[in-house]
Amino acid sequence: MLAGGGVLATAKALTTEDVATGILAALEAVLAERPGLEGAVQAVMLGTTQFTNAVAERRQLAEVAAIRAALPAGKGLPPKVGWPGDLAACLGAHTYMVHGGTLYDGWPLADLDDREIDSIIRDLKVKQIGAVAIAAAFSPMNPGPELAIAERVQAAIPHMRVCLSHKIGRLGILERENAALLNASLLDFAERVVASFTDALRRRGLHCPFFISQNDGTLMEADFARQFPALTFASGPTNSLRGAAKLAGVEDAIVVDVGGTTSDIGVLKGGFPRESNTIVEVGGVRTNFRMPDLLTLALGGGSLVAEGGAQVGPRSLGHRLVREGLVFGGGVLTATDILVAAGRMRIGDPSGVRRIPPATVAAAAAKMREMLLQGVEKMQSSAAPLPIVLVGGGAALAEEPLADAGQVLAPKHSEVANAIGAAVAQVGAEEERLLAYDRIGRQQALEQVRTEAVRKAVRAGADPATVRVADVEETPIAYMADNMTRLRIKAVGEIGRLAALEPVQETV
Repeated sequence: MLAGGGVLATAKALTTEDVATGILAALEAVLAERPGLEGAVQAVMLGTTQFTNAVAERRQLAEVAAIRAALPAGKGLPPKVGWPGDLAACLGAHTYMVHGGTLYDGWPLADLDDREIDSIIRDLKVKQIGAVAIAAAFSPMNPGPELAIAERVQAAIPHMRVCLSHKIGRLGILERENAALLNASLLDFAERVVASFTDALRRRGLHCPFFISQNDGTLMEADFARQFPALTFASGPTNSLRGAAKLAGVEDAIVVDVGGTTSDIGVLKGGFPRESNTIVEVGGVRTNFRMPDLLTLALGGGSLVAEGGAQVGPRSLGHRLVREGLVFGGGVLTATDILVAAGRMRIGDPSGVRRIPPATVAAAAAKMREMLLQGVEKMQSSAAPLPIVLVGGGAALAEEPLADAGQVLAPKHSEVANAIGAAVAQVGAEEERLLAYDRIGRQQALEQVRTEAVRKAVRAGADPATVRVADVEETPIAYMADNMTRLRIKAVGEIGRLAALEPVQETV
């Protein structure tokens, strides 16, 4: 719980199969520290891994039809090419390719064929599929073909859930199509998850608006999240980075988030996570979501120690650490046991690690130091060393090993940096286009993309009066005429009042 930028109360609760139960447990713990404040809570921010887990575990996914408008091009690489077989099977073998789409400059690649679309609609009715993802060539430049197909489908099948790729992914039809397919498969699950969140809050007497964190360090209003659940992918590490910036009072830093199984290393740039410019895989599927640039090490508090300390990880006890680790009465040697034996952590029963040979302790400590230093070095982007902020439940694991890498900050409440990152986040959105600067001029191009990014941020729940441009990325495209440039603009703003939010009723 935060007020005036300060932390009033914190709590950690174990993940539960029933979403509402876990949330209520955490709410009860926090409000117990500050009784009577329910009516003073103005907003609730939630970070969730529900949708990432659903894709990773191949569960709660609905069958989805894929409609691609790109013929006569694109025949060789059909929808879901390269997908893991088990994940592709979850969505079903329902793929359709039709004429349509545009070129990079927005001009038509081919006209839509009404007969092709009518044939797809008939087949969808027979199969009784509840969701469809529509992707057209260069739809971020000209969404007309996707919108036209969606209008035809929804007119014929009113209950159909439709996800349009230009609203969910960036340029690059295969990755954008994949993103739309994953999002569409989660829409039914998103309804249930958001409803569970709402119910949990209302049952605890909180009737304020609530927001869900996105994977770029910003928030989206709950109704927006119902339509774009895939935008929460990788929001957990992102929240930790944002929380680290708040707790440490820095805007540029390297953040090391140490958990039970892994350590995520990311970079803060201007208070926001540095985004990855490479293709990101989600559940084995290539996507082009806006994702944080992270390096994940198989090193955490539950990492197994073997070979006399020469091997730490990648296997881990994870949540079983509190039952099977030596300091908790178990019989398995872990990184946490090494820290206790070395006198760098006080947890559990120290008598459980007295028999560990000193040579094993020294070797394991040296191995962890090596892994962490190499990870930080890989993420360092400038000659001048950035401060290192440690967060997460296992932050003590990294404090001493990284002392030689630069200034190390271990702020108070770092164990709940993830929740704090969600709580302090702003609402945001981004827009990306390919534009010919020689035709329309750079300033007009910037204003055009900025206006659309701001509109999206407001629609996601931002207060229009506070929206600002947080990042501008311009990438000249070689070998293309008219000084063609890929332009991406990110806009962020403070949370707007729920009553003032624009209703979300359009096709996603």
